[in-house]
Amino acid sequence: MAKFNTYIEHPEIERWRDLCVNEGELRRYVKGEEFVSIGRVARYIGYVKSGTLKYVAYDDGGAEHIVGLEFAGEFVADFPFSLRGEPSRVTIVADSVCEIYRVSVRKLIEQLKSDTGLSELVTKSTELLFSQTYDRYLQLYCQSPERRYQTLVFHHPNIFELFSLKDIASFLNVTPTYLSRIRKKLGK
Repeated sequence: MAKFNTYIEHPEIERWRDLCVNEGELRRYVKGEEFVSIGRVARYIGYVKSGTLKYVAYDDGGAEHIVGLEFAGEFVADFPFSLRGEPSRVTIVADSVCEIYRVSVRKLIEQLKSDTGLSELVTKSTELLFSQTYDRYLQLYCQSPERRYQTLVFHHPNIFELFSLKDIASFLNVTPTYLSRIRKKLGK
């Protein structure tokens, strides 16, 4: 079965995991703790050993929107903005207790200066993330909410055990009431 965050399927991404696990520090985050704060430059890139995280953006009225989800075995980062020293446009928050191998962005930037292989990995990662983001953008415009829900549940059958209905609805860009109707119609 394909992963929900498709970038993880590319073989070169294994190098990021190795970098985080071998050179990073393992840190525990409690539910609600921020990995990255909106408006601040992210200090770390991490590999999620256990737990789940969500990427949160806010509209002009201050309403919260879930724009990304991360699971164990995936990466958490404000990528590539952290590498460019730009303030984050999202808050990344632990949605459960998480263990994350995190590597300092400063350390990565130093390594990028001398390691052309790492520079190529950053370029490839940027391409993979752009492709994934573009696919999700197209899904938002071209697929029904029911189809987006089915895709999410196919990749993560236990999604409702990991995230709240409200957060899943926000990620699918529907109201919680509408998501409940979809679940009822499609048989949870």
